[in-house]
Amino acid sequence: MPHRYFTTEIADGTATLRGADAHHLARVMRGKLGDTVILCDGNAVEYTATITGFGPETVEFSVEPGYPSAAEPSVEVTLFVGYPKQDKLEQVIRHGVELGCAHFVPFFSRYCVAAPKKEEQKNERYNRIAFEAAKQCGRGVLPDVALPLPNFGALCRSLEGYDLVLFCYECGGAPLRELLADLQPADGQKRKIAVITGAEGGFAAEEAEMAAKAGAKTVGLGPRILRCETAPLAVLSAVMTLTGNLE
Repeated sequence: MPHRYFTTEIADGTATLRGADAHHLARVMRGKLGDTVILCDGNAVEYTATITGFGPETVEFSVEPGYPSAAEPSVEVTLFVGYPKQDKLEQVIRHGVELGCAHFVPFFSRYCVAAPKKEEQKNERYNRIAFEAAKQCGRGVLPDVALPLPNFGALCRSLEGYDLVLFCYECGGAPLRELLADLQPADGQKRKIAVITGAEGGFAAEEAEMAAKAGAKTVGLGPRILRCETAPLAVLSAVMTLTGNLE
């Protein structure tokens, strides 16, 4: 299978790859003139590209007409993830990209154990993890990781514009299958789904009330207590399955 790279420099039948990816293709993979790769523009369009030249920090291509990426799901999912300890957020991002998540938004809440520290620096690493995961699993878009929201109120204020908001609560709620069955397809538009999961300490009762007032639908995840790094991936897998995106 041809190697895959992301670049926005695609126009008029030509393309350019720069930076670390150009170095990887030219020096690590020892690319040669005439070799074929797949280029993605980050907007779910892919191109079959043939190497036509090498620069000091670039690789040049001729490209065939673009075609839609087959890897992108029919729903656009944003994971709002309660900020966990250690490297758990990295795990959620890496595997969430594989499962089809489009956006990741960490947040701090009342019972978060982790505290804000060097978030701008860590955000660069998180987005790099998402970038590498997208290349590895064949995504046609680049999922993004936002800087963390400071509290649960800020999260609730950011919930406008979604077709469905799922608040995953340890005290239970509506069946996920029923809520997704009520989500009708849109003509030519992806339905936007937000999934909210907590950190190690879960959610306070007042946070659950705030989520409901903001329009979120409370859902349960079965009779077992899922770890904070397991819950978002479990819900994301269920959403993709119930919307036909794991078939």
